[in-house]
Amino acid sequence: MEEYNEIIISQTVAILIDGNNIEIGLQTLTKQESALLDFDSLIPKLLDHRGLSRLIYFREGKSISAKLADRLLNNYHGSVVPCHKSADIPLTINATQIARKVDTIVIMSGDSDYIELVRHLKGEGVRVEIAALEHATAQILIDEADHFTPITQEDCYILRPSRAKKAKGKKS
Repeated sequence: MEEYNEIIISQTVAILIDGNNIEIGLQTLTKQESALLDFDSLIPKLLDHRGLSRLIYFREGKSISAKLADRLLNNYHGSVVPCHKSADIPLTINATQIARKVDTIVIMSGDSDYIELVRHLKGEGVRVEIAALEHATAQILIDEADHFTPITQEDCYILRPSRAKKAKGKKS
């Protein structure tokens, strides 16, 4: 019987998240407006023993949770980037800027608008993975990516309203 040596994977990974796309997909999947990603279980699953180089959460809108930004910074040295309109252009620009600094880019979105970005990054020699909700992911994106990780209900949690908010909402 042959003896195999342990294989050490030393890839660097950037995770770029289209926050609005993922949030809407989670809300549709769970039928809960307060559904959020469980980063503590999802990020290790996406990394699969590879090194995290960057984690950037692109979010359209003015109301970006400071708690989310703090959590991503403290736990993953990540950041939240507010976007004027959709995340498509800022995420694409960032992906092309970091393409030569990482081995793999995980795009968390099922939006077919990213197909040309996926093709470009692969042409530059970058491994491109898509992580998204299967029901909300364009088949062309799944087919073109090097790997697809479905985000499921197990990768999210439902934010429960705090007691203070409940008390505030009660009528006297």
